Amino acid sequence: MLYFRSFAAPMTVPKIPEGDKVDFDDINRKRHEKDLSELQALIEAHFIQRKKDEEELIALVNRIEKRRAERAEQQRIRTEQEKERQARLAEEKERKEQEEARKKQDEDAKKKKALTNMTQQYCGVQQRQDGKRGAKKQTEREKKKKILAERRKPLNIDHLGEDKVKEKANELWQWLMTLEAEKFDLSERLKRQKYDVSTYYSELSQTLYAPVAQHCQCKSSFKLIMKLRKCF
Repeated sequence: MLYFRSFAAPMTVPKIPEGDKVDFDDINRKRHEKDLSELQALIEAHFIQRKKDEEELIALVNRIEKRRAERAEQQRIRTEQEKERQARLAEEKERKEQEEARKKQDEDAKKKKALTNMTQQYCGVQQRQDGKRGAKKQTEREKKKKILAERRKPLNIDHLGEDKVKEKANELWQWLMTLEAEKFDLSERLKRQKYDVSTYYSELSQTLYAPVAQHCQCKSSFKLIMKLRKCF
C-alpha cells in the first residue's frame, strides 16, 4: 500500500501592501505552480516507492524460487541416497542368501558323504561278520556230523537174547529221552540268545541312528539310514 504525504505548507493570507495594486493573476499563477510542484513531488515519490516495492517483490520471488530449487535438489539427493541404500540392502540380502544356501549345500553334502561312509563301513563290517558266521556255521555243522557219526553205532543185537534185547531197547529209550531233553534245553537257550541279540541290536540301532536321523532333512539321507539299519 502506498501512502501519499502532503507536502503543502499551511496557507497564509498574503499581505497586501498598502498603496500598491493587488495582482490576483500573479497570486493564482504562483499558487498553481506550487500545486503543480507538490503534485510532481508526489508522483515522483509514488514511482520511487513503486520501483522499490517491485524490486523487493522481485527479490522475494527470486528467494522463493531459489529455496524451491534447493528443496527440490535436496529431495532429489535424498531420493538417490535412499535408492542406493535400498540397492545395498538388496545386494547384501542376496549375498547372505547365497552364502547361506552354499553353506547348507556344503553341510548336506558333508552329511551325505558321512552317512555314505558310515553305510559302507558298517556294511563292510557286517559282511565280514556274516563271512565269519558262515565259516563258523560250516565248522559247527561238520562237528555235529562227526559227533553224530561217533554216536551212531551198530546195534549188534543178533546174538543177544530176549532179555538183553529188552534191556538194550530200554537203554536206547533212556538215551533218546536224554537227547530230547538236551534238544529242548538247547532250543530254549537259542531262543533266549536270539531275543537277547535282537534286543541288543535294537538298542544299538536307536543309540547309533536316532541322533543322525533327527538331523537329516533330505530323503536321500533317510534312505541311507534305512540302508544302514538293514546291515544290522
